Amino acid sequence: MVSGLRSRSGAACVVLASLFIASAARASCDEILPSKAAASTIRAVTPLDLATLRDIGGPDGSVFGPTPLALSPDGRSLAFVITRGDPSTNIVCRALVSLDLADRAAPRILDRGGDLVSVVFDGRGYKIDNGFPAVITPVWSPDGRWIAYLRRDHGVTQAWRARADGSEASAVTRSVTDVRTLMWTPDGKIIFTSRPAETAYANAVDREALSGWLYDERVIPNVSARPAVAVLPTETFVVDPRSGVVSPANDTQRALLASAPDGDPSVAISPRGQRAALEHENSNPLSQRAIQVTDAQGHRTNCSAASCRGAFAGLWWDETSGALIILRREGWANGEEALYRWTPGSGEPKRILHTVDDIQNCLMSKAQLICTQENATKPRRIVSIDTATGRIRPLFDPNPEFARLRLGTVERLTWRNNVGLPAWGDLVLPPDYHPSQGKLPMIVVQYHSDGFLRGGTGDEYPIFAFAARGYAVLSIEKPADYATAVKSARSLEDLYTIDTQNWAERRSVESSLETGVRMVIAKGIADPDKIGITGLSEGATSARFALVNSRLFAAAAISTCCIDYRAVMSSGGIGLADFSHKRGLPLNIQDDRAFWMPMSLELNVAHIRTPLLMQL
Repeated sequence: MVSGLRSRSGAACVVLASLFIASAARASCDEILPSKAAASTIRAVTPLDLATLRDIGGPDGSVFGPTPLALSPDGRSLAFVITRGDPSTNIVCRALVSLDLADRAAPRILDRGGDLVSVVFDGRGYKIDNGFPAVITPVWSPDGRWIAYLRRDHGVTQAWRARADGSEASAVTRSVTDVRTLMWTPDGKIIFTSRPAETAYANAVDREALSGWLYDERVIPNVSARPAVAVLPTETFVVDPRSGVVSPANDTQRALLASAPDGDPSVAISPRGQRAALEHENSNPLSQRAIQVTDAQGHRTNCSAASCRGAFAGLWWDETSGALIILRREGWANGEEALYRWTPGSGEPKRILHTVDDIQNCLMSKAQLICTQENATKPRRIVSIDTATGRIRPLFDPNPEFARLRLGTVERLTWRNNVGLPAWGDLVLPPDYHPSQGKLPMIVVQYHSDGFLRGGTGDEYPIFAFAARGYAVLSIEKPADYATAVKSARSLEDLYTIDTQNWAERRSVESSLETGVRMVIAKGIADPDKIGITGLSEGATSARFALVNSRLFAAAAISTCCIDYRAVMSSGGIGLADFSHKRGLPLNIQDDRAFWMPMSLELNVAHIRTPLLMQL
């Protein structure tokens, strides 16, 4: 009897706890949009402030991909998904919102809820979920009354639609596997893609488990013991949102989906049929690119100006004037951005904007670009840019609270590494720092420093929170790849091989790290005996290489690993081992210690004295 009472009581506690958690999550997600009440006091930033930032698009300013912004057919409204992490409930709050571009009103929530959709990529023929947030781009219906978007619930991503007036939101698909892409047809139906064969594939893997899985190229041990799902054929369907009836897409509908803009910033086609594209100057996939313009009749216009070559972040046609708008990365190691205006055949492009801010995710709307903008001390916000003057007008700041936070000072430092590659880093000092305080302990954060300095690549190490606790922080931008200047390279595989020979890329990055750190030491700011290094993924590999080849760092913390003796050829499975061996790494059975000695922590463990925290 007592046991039975305990059982029923325990069940009740579980129910109450789940209700409390759900209630807390809803309460937290009520703040998915900023409130009008501004904070009254100025205070230091905390890790919680950084973890609960409201994001529009992916959180990493160094990643250029599809825009999260969607412009209504009449050009008057903007739709986007806004997300905010809630550490107290371990969820990510999400909402689809619309923003009126004319009346300066606050965004309106059209739908709230759903789980985080993460990036799933093709890894040697198999699906790999890397955990990073995927960019969800809403799609307006042709009449502007509805917005379609992807939303994930109960482990499956479906196509949803919401009324633009906020009165209704619901799922329009019931797919067993994830819906991947979607768009509207002219008659108000929704074309979508998925991979239905994944269900049968997963069932076959389950049946195989009854007798044991074969350890072959499907198994990626550092991800799971279960064989990965193969990248299977994508199929296209059409759903009527009113009836829910789903049917296979016909040739016309598939062609319509194939012709939809894919967000590629390297190509722009004007209403007049002009095509602007970026082309590499040689066979090296990392070489500079040049702008080529072709008119509707196929005639090419070349641009010989320096501003038509280099690194670019986007191309757009101004429909009003017929000018090509060019967003170019320039300055020292491409650490700045500039906006140019060019009418093909009439002189050189004119620079109308130059900034150290990170501008991306742009859409053309008549004579203005609608973009996101951020910089080292200001999180991402939505702005408009006049394409005639370059004047920037703010439209929406999702994180106004940051104006009341003391973030510390930021100084851009520049240098060259041992092979002459330009590099830079952002030195962040505590808000109250004065040289009279003496030398500070310093933390190195990797491996990109574009945009708002949240926490390095992967947002693992809170830069401004470190500074608030009295540390100097050097946020380092990785220099261009060592193989960039090798014109004979013709593929990514060639680049990998060139970088691996004598660990050329690792030595180049290590040289940049040490040069930047010693520059801060020479300024009298950093204590040379109290330098720490951090890193995720590529940054973790760089940190490990530094521990083997340098005595500069007194402590290290890394997230994910590892390229190391034997480990890289086993933890990633047979598929990664074969891939790596074709590009120069020895097989496990070769026991090539001479090759691995400059890289391996395992082989050098006897003389490494640096404390190492591995957050795996």
